[in-house]
Amino acid sequence: MSYRLCLSIVCALWLSQASAQSLPQRPPETLEPGAYISAVNSDNSVTWRLWAPAAKAVDVVTGATPDRYVSHPMQKDERGIWSFTSAPLQPSLYEYFFNVDGFRSIDTGTASPKPQRQVNTSLILVPGSLLDERAVPHGEIHTLSWHSEVLDRERQVAVWVPPGSEKNGEALPVLYFYHGFGDTVLSAVTQARLPQIMDNLLAEGKIVPMIVVMPDTETDIASAIPESFAPATRRDTFYARNAQAADKELMQEIIPRIAQRYKVRNEAQGRALAGLSQGGYQTLVSGMRHLDQFAWLGIFSGVTTETVPDFRVSAQLKKASAVNRQLKLFSLAAGEEDIITGRDMTGLKADLEQLKIDHDWHSYPALGHEMDVWRPAYIAFVQKLFR
Repeated sequence: MSYRLCLSIVCALWLSQASAQSLPQRPPETLEPGAYISAVNSDNSVTWRLWAPAAKAVDVVTGATPDRYVSHPMQKDERGIWSFTSAPLQPSLYEYFFNVDGFRSIDTGTASPKPQRQVNTSLILVPGSLLDERAVPHGEIHTLSWHSEVLDRERQVAVWVPPGSEKNGEALPVLYFYHGFGDTVLSAVTQARLPQIMDNLLAEGKIVPMIVVMPDTETDIASAIPESFAPATRRDTFYARNAQAADKELMQEIIPRIAQRYKVRNEAQGRALAGLSQGGYQTLVSGMRHLDQFAWLGIFSGVTTETVPDFRVSAQLKKASAVNRQLKLFSLAAGEEDIITGRDMTGLKADLEQLKIDHDWHSYPALGHEMDVWRPAYIAFVQKLFR
């Protein structure tokens, strides 16, 4: 290698290093991590903390959607730790993020990020509800993976199996549950906390043993990749395209795979379908297109045919007597202040009333498009299944 070439390489490396930022500071070795980690206090208040000595302003932002965000200014101490303590909170799993000089950041001091396709939110559990890990018999969470011929990609579902089911040998009913837009398979497991809810309800004798299957609502087919659609245009084409692909996956691959892997009931009375937000649309589409396959439907704050038309669903809903004969439960739930899918849900409710289709309607006062609606709606729904 020539001297001139070597000199050019050295200069290039020196210039790149000179123009780069210095690496972020690390907390001092003498500082215990507990001093800058967010935590729940004994009175159920939460103290949020962030070690960011170079930051000029930090807020912790709580709430599930932009219309529900509340920004809480944090104070910095002499160690560079920012903190804010809330009033005592009701038991639940809360969403939050940090606003650091205008940059949205997860809580880097905890291991509880919200499962999302683009992770930008953290979670913290205030104990005292069905969401807790209790000393009860626990079900198992299985992950089933396969190559989807329908979607031409690798796919996974999470499956909650009740404790003792393998020894029992009895064929179990199945609930298929779809998460919302932008989340992942782990959303139902980690944020909705369905395993804890199912463990605790079963231990209290409030539900019958069942299997809960949690697919990925997003299919990622070439024509329906979520990141390719601006929020304002999703209802134009994305939801319908994705729902059609997910419907094929459900009927041709997921349901047969569950029947092959587990001892389950295969008649409609032993099969339920539910979902929240985008997953509610999937429930409506698949539930109506295959009415003979399900006897229990739950739509929680769902996108509906009010804003994303589907002629097959509309045609099926016109057969009110057939729908009423087939469905043992058609449950709808929404927050009263939901500005995202509130119009969808009230439109569907009005259609069902006009068509004289039997349904349950649950409205949650002072709540929007959020888990504080969906978890209680799920808890109420699942206690009615397979009775």
